[in-house]
Amino acid sequence: MKDFSINRRQFLQFTAAGVAAAALPFSTIQAETSQKNARIVILGCGLAGLAAAHRLRRQLPNAQITMVDGKWEHNYQPGYTLVATGVWRDTNMVKANNDKLIPKGVRWIQEAAAEIQPDAQMVITHSGNKLPYDYLIVATGLRLAYDEIEGLDILSFGQNGLASVYHSPETAMASWHAMDAFRKKGGRAIMTLAPTDMKCAGAPLKMTFMLADRIRQAGTAGASQVDFFAPKTTIFSVKPVADKVLALWKTLEVAPQVHYHHQLVGVDMDKQTAYFRQPETGEQSSEHYDFIHIVPPMYAPDVVFKNSDLANANGWLNVHSETLQHSKYPNIFGLGDVNGTVRGKTAATVKKSTPVVVHNLIRTMNGQAPDALFDGYTSCPLLVREGEAMLVEFNGKGDLTPTIPLVNPLQPSYFAWYLEEVMLKPAYMTVLRGRA
Repeated sequence: MKDFSINRRQFLQFTAAGVAAAALPFSTIQAETSQKNARIVILGCGLAGLAAAHRLRRQLPNAQITMVDGKWEHNYQPGYTLVATGVWRDTNMVKANNDKLIPKGVRWIQEAAAEIQPDAQMVITHSGNKLPYDYLIVATGLRLAYDEIEGLDILSFGQNGLASVYHSPETAMASWHAMDAFRKKGGRAIMTLAPTDMKCAGAPLKMTFMLADRIRQAGTAGASQVDFFAPKTTIFSVKPVADKVLALWKTLEVAPQVHYHHQLVGVDMDKQTAYFRQPETGEQSSEHYDFIHIVPPMYAPDVVFKNSDLANANGWLNVHSETLQHSKYPNIFGLGDVNGTVRGKTAATVKKSTPVVVHNLIRTMNGQAPDALFDGYTSCPLLVREGEAMLVEFNGKGDLTPTIPLVNPLQPSYFAWYLEEVMLKPAYMTVLRGRA
């Protein structure tokens, strides 16, 4: 008789497709529709822009929807950490083309927006193309300011121990090569944090956990040291998560040592030296490394920060934290990393907030006040070691808000690991197509 029994991994593979879209909480917001013919411009073809475009295309069948983004390639950015730590060995797993993802009937201007004139209700592209709009969704993502780290050449990632998970699929793969070379012989690793708000603020912690685990696997713990440099007084803005991470780090075979009040300001790539400044005193110091993971400062793109009247005092898009409507211009909404909300620069945030933006935009179009509210939800499957992760979920207040029954958000589990490795990409694609 043939054996039809399956192991745990096979069972999860069979059920992943059905569970994937439920890996993040579903929206309970009513999908309002309108037959009005309005001009809607969406800046950005990332997850946020595409998720909004798909929903608007269905809910506003007569609207003229235009997307503005110069990028041809769409990247599944949550997969960068898996590539950079050697879990995924193929960068094609995180790549797609925007022309295959943009909904039919939506116009695509394949260039970046250079300026927004909100009083004139006009977007101007880099080529000078003028795009009038009735409603605008700003979903540009953010800018990675590698240029603020003196001496750094982003083309050198992968060489002489240089790594960074944020830049691109190719840089993530180069970072894995650097990590792999380091773990085989050991040495001193330096892990860093940005001094600004960050997208996927858990990524530097994941990289630190996985580096320590790769060292353990290679048997070079006795020859290795890991130091974590944080520019402020914490490694993560949600205290229960930060406390748990620090407690887990102490149990590792190579326990990361944390240094607060140290902001990375420069590197000497030839001498493998990192330069830090203490923000409060201005005092500078230098540290030798054999491996360094660089997290650059992050800002809103210039089209928001410099070339519009849309930014708040910190340079991010000035939106109401709950309705995500612009604080000054009611026909403008923000979505994704560019928003100046307290927290929420993750794919999970986009999942929860896109229905809010679309609903409130349509109500505004119909002359009604926005009534859908975003609670600041963020989720991060925090890799702890190969085969285990923590599924941490929290709101804008920093309160833990677990949504999956029987999963302790501060307890490492195989389920949370499998969620990150296998299930989240199908969930991401469901969100992208406006179906979750």
